[in-house]
Amino acid sequence: MRDLTGLVVVVTGGTQGLGEDIARRAAQHHAAGLVICGRSEKNGARVAGEISEMGCPTVFVAADLASIDDCRAVIAAADQHFGRVDGLVNCAASTERGSVYDATPELWDRIMAINLRAPFFLTQEAAKLMRREGRGGSIVNIGSINARGGQTNLTVYSTSKGGLATLTKNAAASLGADHIRVNCINVGWMITPNEDIVQRAEGRGDNWLEVADAQMPFGRILRPTDVSGLVMWLLSEEGAMMSGAVIDFDHQKIIGTYR
Repeated sequence: MRDLTGLVVVVTGGTQGLGEDIARRAAQHHAAGLVICGRSEKNGARVAGEISEMGCPTVFVAADLASIDDCRAVIAAADQHFGRVDGLVNCAASTERGSVYDATPELWDRIMAINLRAPFFLTQEAAKLMRREGRGGSIVNIGSINARGGQTNLTVYSTSKGGLATLTKNAAASLGADHIRVNCINVGWMITPNEDIVQRAEGRGDNWLEVADAQMPFGRILRPTDVSGLVMWLLSEEGAMMSGAVIDFDHQKIIGTYR
């Protein structure tokens, strides 16, 4: 069942949305310990406490991943509390809008720092621990179907996710000798609390999800549980022979309209 018994896993953005679902799913799959991070101490304390009560010791680290020092502190916390890292899920991301016409230098720098630079330095620190322990490991990057081109109001975001796909393949080649696997999931349109806020802010009605679901070939857009199940497979021994993959997890597939 995609068993994570004995594994210590770090999940960035693990205090809400997809990251929270991944963390909870890892506990259900018998992870030995978790480290989650986010900017909300209230959310972090709540999620860490609830998962710990499930029987999986979970540590929350307050972190702004635009800071390299905070990125390093997240992995250091795993080493301090559990003595190793076996899995890393780079889930945290900024989905701020910005097009060719209106994106500012500040927006560009902020999105690149969170969506691309942070996964690199988190991977760097986690890989050092994985190599030190000699147990190998698995790194899962949460990308976006927008990496294939993207919506016109998500130019900067899409570019950052395209870079993450390239980082995935390069890191897989670089870390393979130490039995460290690196894969990426290009997630399609998915409902999360943040997506609900965004859709409402962009003028869609209270029933936007019902309308969106009805337009999809399989009857709905993605839910976090769809994606977290694949993450479990990639973290577990069942995915032991896959590395360097960039998986498009999207059934919309309408050319030029990727969300």
